[in-house]
Amino acid sequence: MHAGFIHRLFVAAAVAAGLFLTAFGSAAEDVVEIRLRGRYFTDPATVRITIAVAPNSENRALRIEADGDRLYRSSEVALDGEHGRRIHTVEFKNLPAGFYTIRAAVLSTGEVRGAAEQFLVVGDPGEQ
Repeated sequence: MHAGFIHRLFVAAAVAAGLFLTAFGSAAEDVVEIRLRGRYFTDPATVRITIAVAPNSENRALRIEADGDRLYRSSEVALDGEHGRRIHTVEFKNLPAGFYTIRAAVLSTGEVRGAAEQFLVVGDPGEQ
C-alpha cells in the first residue's frame, strides 16, 4: 500500500478513537467541556481552545494542556466558584507538527472535579 494512504488511515483512526472517548466519557463532561474549531491544523499552528465550565462553589482552578509527542504546554486559570464565568478561552501558539491531546481539568482544593480531552493533528506528523 502507499505510505501516504497508511498514514492518513492512522490519523483517521487516532481522531476517531479520540471522538469515541470524548463522546462516551464519564459524567465529568457535566463539569467541563472542550470546544475546538477543527481537528486538523497546518503547522506551526495557533490553536484556540474554548472551555465550558459548569460553575460550582468547589471550583478553584482550570488547567488546560496541549500534550504532544515533541511539545507540552499548559495554562492554568483561577476560577471563582459558583460565581465564575462559564466560558474560558486559551490559545497555544506555534505548535509544531504532531499529534496532540488537549486536556482540561477543573480542580477543587483537594481533587480533580472533572476532566475532558480531545485530540488534534498539526501538519503532517509523518514528515517530522
